[in-house]
Amino acid sequence: MALVELTLAPLPAHVRTARLVAVAAARRAGLDDGLLDELRLAIGEAASRAVALHARHAQDVPVRITVADEPGGLTVTVTDQGPAAGPVPDDPAGDMLEAVDDEGDVADPDVALAVLSGLVDDCAVDAGPGWTTVTLRWPLAADVAPGATSVARA
Repeated sequence: MALVELTLAPLPAHVRTARLVAVAAARRAGLDDGLLDELRLAIGEAASRAVALHARHAQDVPVRITVADEPGGLTVTVTDQGPAAGPVPDDPAGDMLEAVDDEGDVADPDVALAVLSGLVDDCAVDAGPGWTTVTLRWPLAADVAPGATSVARA
């Protein structure tokens, strides 16, 4: 098993770094080329959400991202410190949190989680008071049963 761990300052520019490192680790692990774009998009969504939450709630705490190739496939986790989603309790206007990606686009964390669950077949969100871990999994070529094929989404 190989493990790559990133701890990133909550800056939008670091979302690109997270995507590049995750794709490189996925290629090294043997992820099907047809799934690399899906992985790239998913990491971008999850990392953007985490960076935005940290920028608002935990500026001095790094965002933690791990990429592991395990017997069950490639697993990526993005752990942040901030509310899971929904209205900010201390925001008198009751506005939703704003997630900002590395291109400066604004998105709602609820939308990011919805996009992730629609983008990645195996997506889990574990949340507690003040933290969220998003876990994304993809099968590796070695994990596909003999005679089965790995299919990329269009």
